[in-house]
Amino acid sequence: MTNLDIHKILEYLPHRYPFLLVDRVLDYTVGEKLTAIKNVTFNEPFFQGHFPYRPVMPGVLMLESMVQAAAILASLGIDAKANDKRIYYFVGIDKARFKRPVEPGDQFVIQVELEREIRSMWKCAVTGSVEDNLCCTASVMFTYKDNE
Repeated sequence: MTNLDIHKILEYLPHRYPFLLVDRVLDYTVGEKLTAIKNVTFNEPFFQGHFPYRPVMPGVLMLESMVQAAAILASLGIDAKANDKRIYYFVGIDKARFKRPVEPGDQFVIQVELEREIRSMWKCAVTGSVEDNLCCTASVMFTYKDNE
């Protein structure tokens, strides 16, 4: 399968501005892998303070964007669209490494590979890069909970 635009992404993720950090899904294979992008612009609210003289995307937001992309892959696999009754939770991160900063004007390309799925828990290997230069890698785990 290929390509999810922002309208489809909004169907699968409950996040909204300023915390929606995935702009497009370029390609995916349900239950296996996904490629997404985050277009990084100078207008991002976090750049006002991180850092005023040399804006850099915070590492935690790089990780958050990668987890959001992983959650889209999981949602596609169980055909679960976002609603007010289900919320995804980031439950673990291992081996996070930062290799290069992400700056305004960059297109942050996110690769997600599903490593393991057990009931409602997923573990994924994620990477983020800019122009084929590796910026960040991690192993992430997340789950969801249905609210009453």
